This record gives sequence, structure tokens and C-alpha cells, in this order.
Amino acid sequence: MYDILIVGGGPAGLSAAVAAQSRGKRCLVISNPWERNPLSKAPQIHNYLGMPGVTGREMMEQFQRHALDLGAELRVGRVLSAMALDGVFYLTVGSQVYEGRKLILAAGVQRGQKYPGEERLVGRGVSYCATCDGMLYRKRPVAVIGRAKDAPLEANYLQQIGCQVTYVSPTEPVGMDPRIPRVRANRLEILGEGSVTGLLADGAIIPCEGVFILRETVAPNDLFPDLAVEEGYLRVNRQMETNLPGVYAAGDCTGKPLQISKAVGEGLIAGEAAAEALEAQ
Repeated sequence: MYDILIVGGGPAGLSAAVAAQSRGKRCLVISNPWERNPLSKAPQIHNYLGMPGVTGREMMEQFQRHALDLGAELRVGRVLSAMALDGVFYLTVGSQVYEGRKLILAAGVQRGQKYPGEERLVGRGVSYCATCDGMLYRKRPVAVIGRAKDAPLEANYLQQIGCQVTYVSPTEPVGMDPRIPRVRANRLEILGEGSVTGLLADGAIIPCEGVFILRETVAPNDLFPDLAVEEGYLRVNRQMETNLPGVYAAGDCTGKPLQISKAVGEGLIAGEAAAEALEAQ
């Protein structure tokens, strides 16, 4: 078991790892490949103190090297589901489950709007995790909305366990079983009242009982629906504590300004606050 699980490997998450590792805590950082972080694509950065003119790639490499050199562990992957039980947090990443005593959310902001019907039907047919919920839909029709690179592989998994899969995406899937029917569409709406009954794709209805939405990242309040949100951002106090015990947040997910300096500072506070809470237990 880890002392602290950190979701997000950008400036906030890595700063939190540095702060916590410096206090002797064992941290696991779970993140998409750092090359996908928007910061890594910046040609030059001029507003970060002491590093004028550095490229985003150079900055990300230095941030990650610092955290790893202090002993933080890094797992590349997408958090598919989360659960808290008796003071321990469980995060599912692929087929692995990781345990930690504290949790820091630093995954940035989810780019792109939710689909109509998505929020209303979460847990009633809408899922973000094929491996978590796929068995509930064996022999039943499901739609996979592919917005992540590994979405075709998750569609394959659903097909293998007996789901009747339709893959929906505006782009050609790579590595998907050719027997899975595919619908090219951009405008989507999830249909149903008490539960999912279909997916409206560019005006055509795809009948289904489950919709798996596979994005590159999952919004923190999709992992923990009880997280308090204000104006689309996670609500935190001065110690970067959310309203859920043991859960901290830092960086872009807590609100503007969406700047590196703010993310690094909040990550430091979150990492130290989580470490102090562990020491006080």
C-alpha cells in the first residue's frame, strides 16, 4: 500500500510527489504519458520564475526527473474507477488496483463538454470503465464512445466477454476487432429516463443498454460524484482539502488562474498537508 496516491503527472501532481517524498512518504503518481500533457507542447515558457525561455518539454522532463529521483513511483495509465473504504483509497488502472491512505487529485481540467444525458445517467447505463462494469452487460447491446487511444482495445474486451458492441467515433480506430460494427459520428446524445435506452449519433438512434465513454481522462467528480464543485472546479480550502476526508486537489482542477506557478504551489501544499495528516494519525 502507498502512503499517497496522486492522480495526474503534471506540475501539480509532481510537485505534490516531491513535497510528500521529501517527508518520507511513499507516493505513486498515476498519469497519462507526459508527452500528452499540453504543457509539453509549449515552444517556450516565459512566466515561470527562474526558468525563462525553457520549452514545455524541458520543464516537464525536469519536473518528472526531480520526483523520480526522490523515489516517487510513476504508473502510466488512466484511472478508470475509484473507491474509498475504511480510510483506504482504491484506484483501478487497467487491470491493476492500487491502494493508498491519502489521495491527491491533480489531473488538470477535462477538455470538452459532457454529452447530453451523460451526467444524468451515470451509474444507470453510463460507465467510464469497461473492465469494471463490462460483465454487467454480457449478451446485452452496448455502445463504446471512443475518445482515447486505448478505446479500441477496451471495445475488444467488451466483445470478448460477450457484449454486443457498437463503436462510435469520428476517427478510424486502430487495433479494433474488425467484427465490431463502427459508426462514424460527432454529435452524440445519450437517451433514456431511468436508465440508458440508446445513443443518438448524428441523428440516428443506436439502441443500447449501456454506454461506455472512454476519454483520455476522467473528471475527478466522475470518479467521486460527491466531490463539491464550484463553477466547474473542485472546491478546496487553504490546505487543498476537498469536502471528502483524505482527498486533496491541486492545480488546474481547482480553478483559475490555469498557470504553472499556481499548480506547483498548490501541489506543494497538498503534498505537505497529506503527509502531515498521515503523521498525525
